[in-house]
Amino acid sequence: MAPLFHPTSRLLRTALICTCAAWSLPGVCQIYVGQSAGGAVTLSNFQSDHTPQLLLASVADKVTTSQIDTKVKLVAIKANKSNTEELRALIDSIAEAVDIAPSLIHAVISVESNYDAKAISPRGAVGLMQLLPATARRFGVTNPLIERDNIYAGASYLKWLIGYFNGDMELVLAAYNAGEQAVVKAGRKIPMYPETQAYVRRVMENLKTTVKLSL
Repeated sequence: MAPLFHPTSRLLRTALICTCAAWSLPGVCQIYVGQSAGGAVTLSNFQSDHTPQLLLASVADKVTTSQIDTKVKLVAIKANKSNTEELRALIDSIAEAVDIAPSLIHAVISVESNYDAKAISPRGAVGLMQLLPATARRFGVTNPLIERDNIYAGASYLKWLIGYFNGDMELVLAAYNAGEQAVVKAGRKIPMYPETQAYVRRVMENLKTTVKLSL
């Protein structure tokens, strides 16, 4: 059975090229691509139900990581366009319901999970907005891996923090990262945690550049 590869890993893309180069006959290194229901792009050196579309048909010595990067990106953008639009619409809807700016949700998600709905941190934070179990429970979420619930709870927490810190966005973001009590103990200033300080800078920079969901 031929190996399958995920295109986001440069090491695996390199392995794919090496696999192609190992073929003794010129021209047989064809690469097929497909996308699962969960959105993952898969590469294979043979065509199947999981990888129906021909991506590259060149001989092994002409295959480059640049070719794979460019063509896989185009396929992924086309395949994920509908999912992207659905997520953007969901964020807009929740932002309106909670009464905060969609750009704030996007900025937080971009830094927290890079739009990976299945992301789980070493500390147990889950999903797009990296909810800790206590935060999820606080806002009535039992399964933070459900995108709508995850975004709603994260947005609701941001809204609560905006009120608690009188609209001071840097303190809001610091509290989202480190907890509101950490900000209070720091004298209502950004705690001297390198992670939190870097987090606030990154999200604020995203807000300044008006982050949009993109691929």
